[in-house]
Amino acid sequence: ALINGVSKIPTHKKKVVYLCELLIRIAKGKNLECHFENDKRISPLESALPFWTLLEREENKLEKLHEDIRVLIQIQIVAVHMENGYFKEAAEVLERIYTDTDSNKPLRMKLATVIRSKDPYVPLLQSFSYDLLISKVKSYIELFMKENGTNFLIQAATKQVESNGLGATALQNKTVNVEENDKSNLETKQRFVLSVILLRVWSDSNLKLAELRVGLNSLQNVETDGDALACGRRRKRWTYKEDLELKSGVRKFGVGNWAKILVHGNFNNRTSVMLKDRWRTLCRIK
Repeated sequence: ALINGVSKIPTHKKKVVYLCELLIRIAKGKNLECHFENDKRISPLESALPFWTLLEREENKLEKLHEDIRVLIQIQIVAVHMENGYFKEAAEVLERIYTDTDSNKPLRMKLATVIRSKDPYVPLLQSFSYDLLISKVKSYIELFMKENGTNFLIQAATKQVESNGLGATALQNKTVNVEENDKSNLETKQRFVLSVILLRVWSDSNLKLAELRVGLNSLQNVETDGDALACGRRRKRWTYKEDLELKSGVRKFGVGNWAKILVHGNFNNRTSVMLKDRWRTLCRIK
């Protein structure tokens, strides 16, 4: 697609390209400092919306799931701006994603009311959460994988998940054997090399996830101990510098990642619960 352009690849491969474009934008959806478009006002989720439209056009099935995901993307485009305290930008983006001819005017009016309230914790945004968006997209991916189960790399990745990983040495040995025994079949070799890369990336990801889980468990233990100590102490007033640290952390890591913000920020004996409560207070003040 990069070399020849999307218009020159088969329809079934276009869908894969659109899907990859969608997924990377959803993965970065809470990071407003990440940009996929030249227009810096366009958030990752707003940038994902056109690709979801293209995916909808590729098939007529799953209409209910399609509509659910579209609504969730639209709501979360607004919600992410509000969670970061960008209420003016939330109003502007609402005008961009809903046209005058849009059929879902009731939702547009509800979102406009939510933006005016300047409360990112209203029931509407909590009910149609980012986690729900991820869950719906996963459902869509699972159906896509079932329909495209003959894909060589998808099969390789599935086997890798089931076997819980292969050693790097074994992968290297297999690569050598393919080069020696199957030189006449270039396509087979190319596919196998791609699968090896995919399996290695998957293995590395599993290791990083394992390390991350250990780190998060440690953070949770520290947080629990800190909360117990805090109960017996008098509340400390938040300083202006701490507020700046909190805002900077939210911009960098997103609302909800309080443990990560706490670790990377410079706070005076705070816990992640304290950060969460303070952020709510700052949102109400704004």
